[in-house]
Amino acid sequence: MNCGKASVAHGLLGPRAGFGEAGAPRLLELARTIPDTIALGRGDPDLPTPPHVIAAAEDALRAGHTHYTALRGIPALLQAIAEKLRGENGLAFDPEREIMVTTGTQEAVAVAALTLLGPGDEWLIPDPYYFSYELAVHYAGGRVVSLPTFARDDFQPNPDEIERRITPRTKAIVLLTPHNPTGAVYRRSVLERIADIARRRDLLIISDEIYEKLVYEGHEHVSIGAMPGMQDRTITINGFSKSYRMTGWRVGYMAGPSDFVDAALTIKHTLSICSPSVSQHAALAALRGPQDCIWEAKLLYDERRRAFERRLDELEMDYFRPAATFYVFVDVSKTELPSDKLCEDLLRKARVFVYPGRRFGEHGEGFVRISLLAPTARLLEGLDRIGKYLGHSVP
Repeated sequence: MNCGKASVAHGLLGPRAGFGEAGAPRLLELARTIPDTIALGRGDPDLPTPPHVIAAAEDALRAGHTHYTALRGIPALLQAIAEKLRGENGLAFDPEREIMVTTGTQEAVAVAALTLLGPGDEWLIPDPYYFSYELAVHYAGGRVVSLPTFARDDFQPNPDEIERRITPRTKAIVLLTPHNPTGAVYRRSVLERIADIARRRDLLIISDEIYEKLVYEGHEHVSIGAMPGMQDRTITINGFSKSYRMTGWRVGYMAGPSDFVDAALTIKHTLSICSPSVSQHAALAALRGPQDCIWEAKLLYDERRRAFERRLDELEMDYFRPAATFYVFVDVSKTELPSDKLCEDLLRKARVFVYPGRRFGEHGEGFVRISLLAPTARLLEGLDRIGKYLGHSVP
């Protein structure tokens, strides 16, 4: 009997979980073994967690907040999240019944999938999409129905195409805006049409808004749950990792109808019981404390983005101009190489780690996602290495 690791993993994780021999998990491990690699792949901010957040965590440790918390989260944090959602997003949630703190937003995605999906049920997701959604749906026994989006349309989902793909098994439409990996922000007019579809077809919306604080000038973030008739059919997911540089703290949240939160609570308890107590106190300080750290980081990311785009233009490389996030989705389709193969070549021969677009769904192929999470000089050096390897004239 052959019970080798490859066959077991394939059976458990599904056909795309390994992403091929040169998939991103393997690239990440490989990058750690190559000297002088410029790592522009992951979405982990290079700026430190704000000092007032760290100080709150130290105070929490000294106060003995090292035990389990209430399953939904500490009451003060739930209240702060409710106030944030009301004041910034126009969403009125009951902190005692309609909000739950999670161990990062990826856990929120997994919990939502396990709560809402049965075997064969479907989530409709614009493609490219953040890869955790596919795996979460697969673990729940469901199926991702892909909605192609394109750079020529600013990666906006087409509401007509959404409606065409709805079946009796469709349980929800998943929206990531601001969008990872493309950096797109869905326009209000598009969201209004999607909201109309959800109301008419009695569907839920999963709205992942983790990058909402990183929207650049001239663009607007809109929470679809704040649109008429949508709060009771929208599950809003958000967190602290990107805005407050707290990726390692593992604290996020989701808000939605009380019956959903009640059902999700059992699954969340099974997975992790509660988000770390110290992290929850730190998250409370993030919401209650000074917000200058957000604007300062966004200004820095914007400066890096502008310098990076100028160099892309000088190199005559095609890319999608992001409206938000700290990513740039660079078009490498002219190489005619699969993006995972190209990324391995770039790592081995140019010593630059970027993520293959295929990692983010079928319609991410032909792109690589580059993170702006390094000092500008290092970013430009990495881009020059890529340009030189691809045969562009480097200034």
